[in-house]
Amino acid sequence: MEDTNGALTLQLLEWISSRPRTYAEVLDAWRTTCPRLSIWEDACIDGLIDFDPDGERIVTPSAKGRALLASRQRVGIAAP
Repeated sequence: MEDTNGALTLQLLEWISSRPRTYAEVLDAWRTTCPRLSIWEDACIDGLIDFDPDGERIVTPSAKGRALLASRQRVGIAAP
């Protein structure tokens, strides 16, 4: 993970983890057309996000995303 994108990805995962977020809310806050800051899109591609499009449309970190957060917190690396 590139440092800037890595930090922003961790921030996204922490933000999503802090309380239930709807798909619309997440896209409103994190979707971008900038090819250099595609944090939401990259997190989805990397399997860090879970979303059930047929359910309540709540976005959560996937098991892989939660493991990434936990590993960073264990070594004292917090998102900005």
